[in-house]
Amino acid sequence: MVKLDVIQEVEQTENKTVAELRLTAMQDIFNPSNFEIKQKTEPGLNEEVIRRISEFNQEPEWMLQHRLKCFEIFKEKAIPNWGPDLSKLDFDKIVYFSVPNSDPSNNWEKIPKEIREVYEKLGIPKAEQEALAGVGAQMESQNVYHRLKEQWENQGVIFEDFSIALKKYPDLIKKYFMKCVSPSLHKFAALHGAVFSGGTFLFIPKGVQVTQPLQAYFRMNERSAGQFEHTLIIIEDESEGHYIEGCSSPIYNESGLHAGCVEIFLGKNSRFRYSSVENWSKNTYNLNTKRAIVDENSVMEWVSGNAGSYVTMLYPSTVLKGKGARADHLSIVYAGKNQNQDVGSKVFHMAANTSSKIISKSISKDGGITTYRGMVKVKKGAKNCKSIVECSALMVDNQSTSNTVPYTEIDEKDVDIAHEATVGKISSESIFYLTSRGLSEEQAKQMIVSGFIEPITKELPLEYAVELNKLIELEMDNDLS
Repeated sequence: MVKLDVIQEVEQTENKTVAELRLTAMQDIFNPSNFEIKQKTEPGLNEEVIRRISEFNQEPEWMLQHRLKCFEIFKEKAIPNWGPDLSKLDFDKIVYFSVPNSDPSNNWEKIPKEIREVYEKLGIPKAEQEALAGVGAQMESQNVYHRLKEQWENQGVIFEDFSIALKKYPDLIKKYFMKCVSPSLHKFAALHGAVFSGGTFLFIPKGVQVTQPLQAYFRMNERSAGQFEHTLIIIEDESEGHYIEGCSSPIYNESGLHAGCVEIFLGKNSRFRYSSVENWSKNTYNLNTKRAIVDENSVMEWVSGNAGSYVTMLYPSTVLKGKGARADHLSIVYAGKNQNQDVGSKVFHMAANTSSKIISKSISKDGGITTYRGMVKVKKGAKNCKSIVECSALMVDNQSTSNTVPYTEIDEKDVDIAHEATVGKISSESIFYLTSRGLSEEQAKQMIVSGFIEPITKELPLEYAVELNKLIELEMDNDLS
């Protein structure tokens, strides 16, 4: 049983080149693409919708019962009231399940042309050929493409659409599924457990170092759509890997909802990096849950950028379960007009000699709101732990807001904990200096912003670093307003 005692304790506390192709896609990444839908449920959530999702995915009885239990928890849980205002999110108007008219395939040519063109604009096929160990592509509630290169298959690596993995490896899935993130954690974790569909299953066996990144790209295209992909990653002892996640959705007047879930298990002496760029459109509520459990002498790295959504509540968490484990969290977030980005990182030091570093940067403009909301907990007996938190906020004008809400709970004396937060505006002196050398005022601001976020973007793969820079540049120009 993988449902660890340490997770129960954590939850008690927590409840308190390719680049060029991506550049050409930025201008219309938020535009709807027309393609045929095979089936979808009516807006709103009830037991019939949940049974239909389970039946479509041909799931075992235990998974259906899990979904129904999660639905009961969802109905009982209150909407969080300590962060951004979620009162305008109407659960009865969300479409919880929608499937494009395309069967899952490992051959791009078998995917309908209109769907294939969306991912071609994003450079996914070219990236797969040139730089990636494997690729997954999900449209709405179903993966349309999933493939792992043969050289990694031969070493025992599994990289599958989650729904297919459930059929192929039911015992392995049952052992780990929602044992890292419990449905009782909060209302949206319960919702996810009830209606999840699609996602990724990644298994790297003992001693295997996957030297090329694996990538999944999630596209939510329907009006009033909800996307609830489940990502389950198991990294055995002495193994290594890198997973990249990209997300986007078109602009509609109606609200969309993204409530995915990421669970990562790291064995001893292993290393894993999870990179993501989320650029949901400004009608989307992004309420994602991500957590990793890290064993002895292993390293978990989170690198993330967020430049979209109406409201974001996202706090990747690392549970340092084993002695000598380490967590690095690096993130950048942008909030423009009518955006509220509430993000942060949580690290739980549950063993001795563990260490963590959190670097968070935010940019706000045109009245946008950014908030760093983080947590560092050190359990009693977890001696010689070290943690440093660095939060930096840049406000481009006088209308924007930046908040820092750190929380620390230290139950051990022999530790070294530090927190530093800075908030600033682009100075008129810097603008004057750059404009006097031939730049326009907007170019000067963009150069300052690019320098501000450089420590984060340099850790992203090239195409995602370029994408994030371009997204922020477009936002600064108000091209995506």
